Amino acid sequence: MSMDAVFTMKLEPELREEFMAEAAAEHRPASQVVRELMREYVRHQQDAREYEAFLAEKVQASRSSFSAGDGVSGDRVEEEFARRRTAAQ
Repeated sequence: MSMDAVFTMKLEPELREEFMAEAAAEHRPASQVVRELMREYVRHQQDAREYEAFLAEKVQASRSSFSAGDGVSGDRVEEEFARRRTAAQ
């Protein structure tokens, strides 16, 4: 992988010093640690978006199903599970 891009950022001097010390304590270049943090952040954001899309799809499918008359009302669900709880006792 080519590393041609340069990323410049401003941060507090104390944070920089602490970060550099921690990276040095692990015998790792600070740039490697930053790349790992960036990759982790990107992965986390992508996963969050995929999950949100998954939930939106499930909600839409549920709404469509209910609108088509295939759904069950919340009251009916509560009644059914109250019956099951009673039967299980």
